[in-house]
Amino acid sequence: MDFTLQKYRELLLSLRKNGYQFITFEQYCTSRPLQGELEGAYIILRHDVDLRAKNSLATAQVEQALGIAASYYFRVVPESNKPEIIRAIAALGHEIGYHYEDMTIAHGQLEKAYTHFKNQLQYFRQFYPVRTICMHGAPTSQWDGKELWNKYDYCTLGIIGEPYFDIDFSGIFYLTDTGRCWDGYKVSVRDKIPVYQDQWNMQGLVYHVTDDIIKAAEQGSLPPRIMITTHPQRWTDNYGLWVKEIIIQNLKNIIKRLIIIIQGH
Repeated sequence: MDFTLQKYRELLLSLRKNGYQFITFEQYCTSRPLQGELEGAYIILRHDVDLRAKNSLATAQVEQALGIAASYYFRVVPESNKPEIIRAIAALGHEIGYHYEDMTIAHGQLEKAYTHFKNQLQYFRQFYPVRTICMHGAPTSQWDGKELWNKYDYCTLGIIGEPYFDIDFSGIFYLTDTGRCWDGYKVSVRDKIPVYQDQWNMQGLVYHVTDDIIKAAEQGSLPPRIMITTHPQRWTDNYGLWVKEIIIQNLKNIIKRLIIIIQGH
């Protein structure tokens, strides 16, 4: 079965065996000017903790056992914001970041959204010295969280990176399990890099299930530089939760397809 912790561990082992080093997004941002530190194949490993925070602790433990550090981005909603989970993941050596959606929370009011962002950033910094952030897609929201930075500058708050602004995706391949598959850009409203998607398709760099990525790694056909984004709520060895997640995600994909059609994307 796909999207189990066993399959996730298999993916990490395959990538490492085939020459990839794993880094957090913070490490990428810090090392970026020092070209020599990022030579060779590497993977920026990122997790968006949208729901079921406990699942994130499970993936964090799998990674820690393999000597891998990843970036975990937490929302402020109760399903994600679990202080005991955040502390435990930070204690395992992982990066903690803010998965912000302040424009949605503030109903598009920029000043109110920025004030909320600063307050929540300070809150998450009690668990980890947060230096990177990542926008929450919120497909059903009319507001795009990234619009906050049309007026404000997150760098003034000690933030050194936001993936959608600070990664050149022309040179870094983007893999995300949005839609509970690896080619979910077809049903993604905001978690996608549309400028380069056609480029990847033309190169045949499209994978549907995790085994497709594992096979590509073993064949040496994966790009040398990748950002992998997962949503740990999808990865579980609990069969009941696994079935629940696939049913819910299939319904979400239908809704997202309708949103895309309505918006004319």
